[in-house]
Amino acid sequence: MIKVRAILSRLAPLFACIGLLGIWQVASLILNTDSFPSALDAIRAIPSILGDKEALINILASLRRMAVGFSIAVAVSIPLGLLMGRSRGVASFFNPLLMVIYPVPKAALMPIIMLWLGVGDIAKTLVIFLGVSLPVIYHGFQGAKAVEEKMLWSGAAMGLSAAQRMVRIVLPAALPEILTGCRTGLVLALITMVTSEMIARQSGAGNILFNALDMGQYDTVFAMIIIIGAMGIGLDAAFENMRERLVRWSEPRFDLPLSFS
Repeated sequence: MIKVRAILSRLAPLFACIGLLGIWQVASLILNTDSFPSALDAIRAIPSILGDKEALINILASLRRMAVGFSIAVAVSIPLGLLMGRSRGVASFFNPLLMVIYPVPKAALMPIIMLWLGVGDIAKTLVIFLGVSLPVIYHGFQGAKAVEEKMLWSGAAMGLSAAQRMVRIVLPAALPEILTGCRTGLVLALITMVTSEMIARQSGAGNILFNALDMGQYDTVFAMIIIIGAMGIGLDAAFENMRERLVRWSEPRFDLPLSFS
């Protein structure tokens, strides 16, 4: 019985996707409009997209931007979040700035960034960086703040410097929370990547989607939505698998960033 439940639990996302496609198919037949193709029509368009060399180059360009923006954001945000969690001065300095930036949709910054940096990869990577940074900073802050002072006192008694305590005590203790923030940031990286490419239309998955919409190729539009969704599911599953291996001793958490206070 336990094995059956485990199998059903793993297959639950697949059943949900099949159910969603079924609802989509029925809805398209009822509405019967060109702007809402059936699920089968959208699925049939996927091989032609993935079989097109130019489309693959665009999708790979999107993944490259996403990887660069995500990596830079993680490299900057984890140390900043840990410092904010352990230093009231650092937290007091950055907290107001982060609270101002957090509610602003990152795509809304794209026109301003385009004026400064143009419409190339740098502008899109910067938007991805901004989208990823905030949840990683937040969770790093919360993780570092939750470290017991006794552990730090013990480290100091053993002769560890402040920097060594941060690396050898605070970082490992905050790692489960940090990885939760990174998982949230990964999803936001995909969202901001597509949005930025739809605004600054030169290349990428968002560019393919918007061009298809302009040309009235609605089956391609929905096919690209499926492809982008599959990319998100695959990346999230891969990251969660890595997270479980790194912090087997920790229970997963899925809370969303709300406040830095």
